[in-house]
Amino acid sequence: MPLDARLQGAPRACRYRLVIFDWDGTLMDSAARIVACMEAAADELGWVAPTPAAIRDIIGLGLPEAMEALYPGVGALERDTLQAAFSRQFRLADQVPSPFFPGVREGMAQLRQTPGCRLAVATGKSRRGLDRVFAHHGCGEWFVASRTADQTRSKPHPQMLEELLAMCQLPPEAAVMIGDTEYDLEMARALGMDRVAVSYGVHARDRLLASEPVHVADDFAGLVEWLLPGPAREGYA
Repeated sequence: MPLDARLQGAPRACRYRLVIFDWDGTLMDSAARIVACMEAAADELGWVAPTPAAIRDIIGLGLPEAMEALYPGVGALERDTLQAAFSRQFRLADQVPSPFFPGVREGMAQLRQTPGCRLAVATGKSRRGLDRVFAHHGCGEWFVASRTADQTRSKPHPQMLEELLAMCQLPPEAAVMIGDTEYDLEMARALGMDRVAVSYGVHARDRLLASEPVHVADDFAGLVEWLLPGPAREGYA
């Protein structure tokens, strides 16, 4: 059912004053590109590439943390070399950024039109990478704030969320974190913040459920439908 039809007649009140999104695997369908670029980086260096499942598993982490997870025990110099190779491969492949998941543009328009609802991003991407996507898709204006892994500590540490809350002058209970990995959800759980999982990203539903999300959405239209029809939280309308 089209998003507009699902929301027709629904109360235009968001459950939260600040809706924070992960990027890769939540808004953008980029997992296949990330896997391909990591495989290309390993091939460039003559290394054995991790399995696609292993690469998908680290999506959402900061790049140094991802390299450490994929190649544990490798020295810092080798990790830095791999990180540089991946960044090089990704910049080449990402001249035309990956597409949004179905319904994202329409859903974000609905959220932006909802009084009292602000949007933000907390991502494992670099600042330069996120800004490149913002420029290509013309979507930077959707968000009041964004934090990237090279500006803060990597997920699942909650520093990204702490800084976004401080920028927006809101307590954790006024916000929600939405993501497709346990790293997103555990980051929010560390602050006692509500968290919503999307099942169409990289981590399996059972893994997401272990982080006790308040809701699991199977597509973006369903996510927006859940965010909007509920009454605004008392004290945060």
